[in-house]
Amino acid sequence: MKFNKKQGQFLNDTISQWETNGTITKDTADTLKNSFSIRPFDYKKLAKYSFWIAITCAIIAVGAIIADEILIDLIEKIFSSSSIALCLIFAVLAAGIYYVGLKRRQKKPERIFSNETILFIGVLLTAASVAYLGKALDTGSGHFSILFLLSTAIYAALALWFPSKLVWLFALITLGSWFGTETGYVSGWGAYFLGMNYPLRFVLFGGVLVGASFFLKKNSKLSDFFKPTYIMGLLYLFISLWILSIFGNYGDMSSWYDVKQIELFHWGVIFALVAIGAIIYGLKQDDYTSRSFGITFLFLNLYTKYFEYFWDMTHKAIFFIILAVSFWLVGRKAEKIWNLEFLKKKEKIDDKTD
Repeated sequence: MKFNKKQGQFLNDTISQWETNGTITKDTADTLKNSFSIRPFDYKKLAKYSFWIAITCAIIAVGAIIADEILIDLIEKIFSSSSIALCLIFAVLAAGIYYVGLKRRQKKPERIFSNETILFIGVLLTAASVAYLGKALDTGSGHFSILFLLSTAIYAALALWFPSKLVWLFALITLGSWFGTETGYVSGWGAYFLGMNYPLRFVLFGGVLVGASFFLKKNSKLSDFFKPTYIMGLLYLFISLWILSIFGNYGDMSSWYDVKQIELFHWGVIFALVAIGAIIYGLKQDDYTSRSFGITFLFLNLYTKYFEYFWDMTHKAIFFIILAVSFWLVGRKAEKIWNLEFLKKKEKIDDKTD
């Protein structure tokens, strides 16, 4: 078996600890350590990051084409057909790409990232097909959110059929786009929907996604989609809370300018409590994702509030001294708890030895 450096170090440390505690003999420890090797370079991560960069560059390229009027005019001249014809053309091309991706996955299942990249091309072609369908059926009502809902349904169906986490991720992104535009359309594109501005709406949306992810986790057929749903839910939730802590539940800049920062303080407290809750849950459940989101956004909240309230009033060193002391106290408390657990384990080992 081959592992990366982090995994290999963990296994070596674990086996050494077992040997020290007397759980296994030295011969068994040596046998276990010789049963695996450590990769000098993690090519899997290199492949993953390379394909991520390729996908990002493809999105930027499409955006650059859309922003270039000369290229747009050229494309319109090439595709001088009707919108419905272009919709069908892109749909056929997307279907062809999906077919190639599915066949390639069956023949070369080990090439995970290149297979996903092919499916991503199909995702872009599907988006183009849906966009031209909307253009063909446009009645001037401005209810274009239905196109995002259609895209969500298509991506979700394709993601379940393949299955593909990448396509599922785009289904979640378009679902968020549908939620935002649909609530905007229903409210007449006003600032509020049921008394909530956009950030507050997406706090609820993110919370629902996080809850739905645990439902997926319990379902054996849908458990593969737990992680992307969980991460996207936390992303929607925390980014919305961060924006809400700055602007509050205000729908326009003029209203926000007239408000004192102290009146928005309770949103920052709510943001901090949710972040701390995520950290505690992550520590108890050994959930790296929850813990990372909580720590990252707790620091972001603290820095934001510092710039809002104290940047012009206090010396910069004071803020960081307060942070240092606070986290030192937290670390000291955690160290005490860890030492108590360590001493209990040591007592059990000593009792067995006696």
